[in-house]
Amino acid sequence: MAAQIFAYIPHKQGTPDDAALELATAAKQMAPDAAATAVVTGTGADLDAVCSAMAKVYPAVWKIDNEALSYPNAEIIRSVLLRLLPEKALLLVPHDTFGMDLSPGLSIKMKAAFIPDVVETAPIENDELKAVRQEYGGAVSTHVVCSVAGGAVVNVRPGAFQPRESADAGGQVTDKSDDVGDVSAKRRYLETVAAEVGDVDITKEDVLVSIGRGIEDEDNIEIAEDLAKAMGAVVSCSRPIVDAKWLEKSRQVGTSGQTVKPKVYLACGISGSFQHLGGLKGNPFIVAINKNPKAPVFQVADVGIVADILDFLPELTEALE
Repeated sequence: MAAQIFAYIPHKQGTPDDAALELATAAKQMAPDAAATAVVTGTGADLDAVCSAMAKVYPAVWKIDNEALSYPNAEIIRSVLLRLLPEKALLLVPHDTFGMDLSPGLSIKMKAAFIPDVVETAPIENDELKAVRQEYGGAVSTHVVCSVAGGAVVNVRPGAFQPRESADAGGQVTDKSDDVGDVSAKRRYLETVAAEVGDVDITKEDVLVSIGRGIEDEDNIEIAEDLAKAMGAVVSCSRPIVDAKWLEKSRQVGTSGQTVKPKVYLACGISGSFQHLGGLKGNPFIVAINKNPKAPVFQVADVGIVADILDFLPELTEALE
């Protein structure tokens, strides 16, 4: 592969997002012999901490320090990347709300291919990338063959590529701050509004029993609560349950809800859209229970069980008790 491969690294308060390690895995799958470069934007001590951490994972790190980048503004970062990335570069970006804001327009400006929501890839051969991506909210898995001869922007689904154990990469941090030029933008960051915390703070729980549309009726939530009690866990949910007003917003896992880091996560009747999985961090042990054998959640699950949760959960509760 002639083009160089890059990974945009999201971070918060000096800590890289879990996607940083997952992008390294995806890069290795796409180009086993290439040395991927991590691109880190931000400012101050937090940026330095992230760059140091990424130097242990990536052989090269580009540091871009600017006060305007203290909050990840896709409009600014898009212009920064256009100035810095070499021609025909292949850029990996997490497929989350920020990635969907950044990547489509960036690929157009780069005159490069754009592949969103990638959950699996094969090594690039003859400038062609074979990938599996998801459409229609994860209802369909599509096998894509795409030419990356002119470069590409690839959005990688969080959780789809497991981080690999590896030795310290001993990467070199290169300061590219002076190369970005004007970083003005038409939109600006105002504030971050934290998600409300209800009677239970799911962000601090080690085990979550999470329910989705498969629960079918509000009265059936009791089934999940019984299982959670037997496991010493709490009940969380996907967005449709909150939209139906069956559980409070503070119980929602996802990009528009809470970001959680449990040790064990039971996804019960949850399809597994990227919006939901985007709120799941820390590489938990995922058990997926869904009666649809083609549910996208099975792509990221450690254990997949094809069953109706209304039948399976009571049996599991009984066995535990």
